[in-house]
Amino acid sequence: MKIGILGGSFNPVHTGHVRMAVEVLEQLGLDRVELVPASEPPHKRVEDVLPFDLRMALVRRAIADIPGLGANPLEAERPGPSFTCDTLTCYRTQAPENELHFILGASTFLELHNWHHGLEIPALASLVVVNRWEAADNVAGFVTEHWPEAASEGAGLWRLPGGNAIRLLDTPRLDIKGGQIRTRWLDRRNLSLLVPDGVRDLLEERADEIEPHWGERRGA
Repeated sequence: MKIGILGGSFNPVHTGHVRMAVEVLEQLGLDRVELVPASEPPHKRVEDVLPFDLRMALVRRAIADIPGLGANPLEAERPGPSFTCDTLTCYRTQAPENELHFILGASTFLELHNWHHGLEIPALASLVVVNRWEAADNVAGFVTEHWPEAASEGAGLWRLPGGNAIRLLDTPRLDIKGGQIRTRWLDRRNLSLLVPDGVRDLLEERADEIEPHWGERRGA
């Protein structure tokens, strides 16, 4: 099977995440794209992040009834920080026959050299670099600098000697950030179209659990 993997803190999951997953699923003809919440995001303040089970429930609400999308709770099964290299190693160990495609935005891709074993990730999975404004202009230079052995196979596509690829993919640009969602939720503003309806509703249903992490809501 061809599996796409979209990781993140998902604090909370929003429409941009879901649309990105759908676009990659369709454009690359994948069998499935799985959203994988980090249990312990290595670059986030732990006290600001919602509990894993709640973030997982939000992801499941977000992708409900969308064919080809799934949620994978594997990060909760491992102790310590949720490093991408470890996540992909788990995927390869559990189902080595699958073809893996790790999905990330262009600006995030350009930070891979700062990640834990980040430059080794293309050996574990093909990379799908989603076009994110001006950052996309720097992707080719980054590939050449860090993987000089990668062969260009046309605009926005490089092939590594092991067979995995680095692919730049253009998708609709939805500039939605988790911090924006959290601020609007605290201000009791309408989150329609910024998050899926099921996510919006669950944020209201479980507000008492959320406030200790995001802060006390303002207004009545």
